[in-house]
Amino acid sequence: MGKVEGIIKSEILRLAKREIRKISVPLGRDVRSLKSVVSQIRKTVMALERFATQQQKELSKRKVPLEATSEEIKISRFSPRLIRSLRKRLGVTQRELAILCGVTVGAIHQWESGMFKPRGEKKGMIVALRKLGRREVRNLLEERKGEVVEKKVRKPRGKRTKKTKKASRK
Repeated sequence: MGKVEGIIKSEILRLAKREIRKISVPLGRDVRSLKSVVSQIRKTVMALERFATQQQKELSKRKVPLEATSEEIKISRFSPRLIRSLRKRLGVTQRELAILCGVTVGAIHQWESGMFKPRGEKKGMIVALRKLGRREVRNLLEERKGEVVEKKVRKPRGKRTKKTKKASRK
């Protein structure tokens, strides 16, 4: 009986292996194809991450434009209180606001005291500042301060002699 028993066992084993192969071979193909898809997706994600970091760098380098449409400028109304509250909301001093708008500190003081109102291009800059947040204003201010320092480089004056003093008086 040992021989029949061995034959039955080997036949069962052979049939079991065949059934397992029927199931596992297609699964193996699917696994290989999925691995290649995952690899492609991984490459795409890495490329997109590189592109996103590059775009972030370009955005951080790009200057924040201080522009407003002509319609917004026409509609906008200014009062000394509104200018002062805008400055406080942005967390900037009168000097910093002057740098942002391209005017003097005295002009900002006059706007806030009600002596004068901003007009034209300066009015547009204030309208544009309303749209920005503190962080954007800080970045813009850093850029503008760098520009102002470059502009203020002056030539050193030489000593004035009596002759040059007399010549300048005439």
